[in-house]
Amino acid sequence: MELDPKRWARIEAVFADAAELPPDQRRDFLDTACCDEQGAPDVSLRAEVQALLDLDDEATAFFDDGLEKVVRPSPGAVQTGERVGPWRLVREVGRGGMGAVWLAERADGDFRQTAAIKLVRPGLGEDVLERFRAERRILAGLQHPHIARMLDGGRTEDGRPYLALEFVDGEPITDFCDARGLGLRARLALFVEVAHAVGYAHQNLVVHRDLKPSNILVTEGTDGRPVPTLLDFGIAKLLEASAVPVADLTQTGAWTFTPDYAAPEQVGAGAITTATDVYGLGVVLYELLTGERPIRTGRRSPAEVERAI
Repeated sequence: MELDPKRWARIEAVFADAAELPPDQRRDFLDTACCDEQGAPDVSLRAEVQALLDLDDEATAFFDDGLEKVVRPSPGAVQTGERVGPWRLVREVGRGGMGAVWLAERADGDFRQTAAIKLVRPGLGEDVLERFRAERRILAGLQHPHIARMLDGGRTEDGRPYLALEFVDGEPITDFCDARGLGLRARLALFVEVAHAVGYAHQNLVVHRDLKPSNILVTEGTDGRPVPTLLDFGIAKLLEASAVPVADLTQTGAWTFTPDYAAPEQVGAGAITTATDVYGLGVVLYELLTGERPIRTGRRSPAEVERAI
């Protein structure tokens, strides 16, 4: 039996909201959301939404467990204590589609120093390797107190490129402010420093393209004042006419940016300019001041995301 379009739209809307919640909060949400116009429980609606949630959980479990096995290198590929150039790997601190990020320490005895090592995983295509090389070129030209510095770069013994970056043991800007109960004035002061760092990148003809709280880490300085640091220029774009066309590297049909913070021209395949980062800063500021994002894309399709943004 074919569902009425309005009925299906409601099922889809309730499902989208429920899917964003932790599993232990969904029951109470469905108790409230799955009711008819008179407020009586809509058993059929709830059953339809629950069926979608069950399927979604099964798919999530597959990707969490199955893809982890595909993405993760073999256990012997990289290990704690392994040397990467002059660095010794201490522990893995992050992982993404391109590879892993490790906390490392200087191992050549010249001086004590820690770094974040971005290490490309084996078997990636040339487009990803070129994006990695582009990040190295971009970071080499940026020297700002609120942008993570590139310390070193090279290749491992098996030929994989790596970057050694300033290690920032901080918290996302939103988490830092919330955990310390910072007021409006303090949040704005912190945001202004971030905006200055982005402005410096723009002066050097670099657009970040993925500004979000997790790429803006905050630490406490020696004087107790918060210090923001901008990270991850992995999909940044050079605006120089003579530069390597980094923009072309992301036109593969798969989004490399974060949709919740993306500008309209990013989801609509428009021209990327400094205005792209200005939009991203606006989204970060909105979340910093209100605790909410202006748009939550959730599990929407690319077309739905483009319409929403």
